[in-house]
Amino acid sequence: MLEGKNILLGVSGGIAAYKIASLASALTKRGCAVQVVMTKAAEQFVAPVTFEALTHRRVFDDVFDRADPSVVRHIALAAEADALVIAPATADVIAKIAHGIADDMLTSTVLPFTGCRIVVPAMNTHMLDNAATQENLATLRRRGWHVMEPAEGRLACGDTGRGKMPEPEDILEFIEHFAACEKDLTGERVLVTAGPTQEALDPVRFLTNHSTGRMGYAVARAAAMRGAQVTLVSGPVGLKKPLFVDLVSVVSAQDMFDAVVSRFDRSTIVVKAAAVADYRPAAASENKIKKQDSDMNLPLERTADILKYLGEHRADQFICGFSMETENLLENSRVKLAKKRVQMIAANSLKVAGAGFGADTNVLTLITADAETELPLMSKDEAAHRLLDEILRRRGR
Repeated sequence: MLEGKNILLGVSGGIAAYKIASLASALTKRGCAVQVVMTKAAEQFVAPVTFEALTHRRVFDDVFDRADPSVVRHIALAAEADALVIAPATADVIAKIAHGIADDMLTSTVLPFTGCRIVVPAMNTHMLDNAATQENLATLRRRGWHVMEPAEGRLACGDTGRGKMPEPEDILEFIEHFAACEKDLTGERVLVTAGPTQEALDPVRFLTNHSTGRMGYAVARAAAMRGAQVTLVSGPVGLKKPLFVDLVSVVSAQDMFDAVVSRFDRSTIVVKAAAVADYRPAAASENKIKKQDSDMNLPLERTADILKYLGEHRADQFICGFSMETENLLENSRVKLAKKRVQMIAANSLKVAGAGFGADTNVLTLITADAETELPLMSKDEAAHRLLDEILRRRGR
């Protein structure tokens, strides 16, 4: 989603500067043009040549550099960038920015910049909690800066507490959230379901499926990135909570039914990507069922049909269900569309390469009452955005 963006990456003089090489590399791999500006203090921790090798661009560190006298470099850099990210941001640099001080290449470049501004503080806990630092951060927030909260843990000085710089992959997600795309879902309240459910047989065993939750998490992340207020109801998965998403963790199909129904009236868009169990054991044993010499019959009963309930009780919400099939993809999905009384089904086939459980890609066909839109093989993040594009189009936005 960041491909083609010009990212101005400011690096100030904290020990966490060594981690920013990984961030610069990740941004470059995403297709960004990454321009690094360093303070002289930052160069005590990481050499400029490191960033130059990763970004294939010269690092700027001197406001009086005369390599090209025809260019006022700090003004030109500010004009070219789509987003400005300062990481790590020391207490010194934060204070200078908050008070409009421009006494080096980094702060001189910050002052004329008017685009998306992100700061990632990293420092000792007591420095972070100092009233002056907190007031300076509050000033930046009031002026429209996006401040990423520091992590908590062991610090370079040996203390333990807040002030640790977040990991590069988390900073990358933070940048994507604010800088990647238009906020065209602002005002929408999006409810997403993801992952499998687990239906207890006894205290040891349960019935479940192969869903990893990746598609639903991609939809939740994309919707939040586009400005929506997002609630993600998730079954048991091994995925990290997306930033800026309200996560509700559930286990069983009934748990998911209760969580979704209780939030349905407050939602404007529902994307039901979870693979919910259709059946559960008719009775769960309180103790472990012991192995016997004979075969065992396992009575099953239907679980509550969440999508059908939503379709029958919707007002003006837009509802998109998912359909995972192994045969007759379009026919079965159209039956589901009509039976569940929803506006869209996102259908995929387990037998199509790249569209199965656990993959980073998907192949979706978006089915509505009057159309079928076949999407090519793409990442689940890309598929999530294409799905949301179609929902917005159908809602007339």
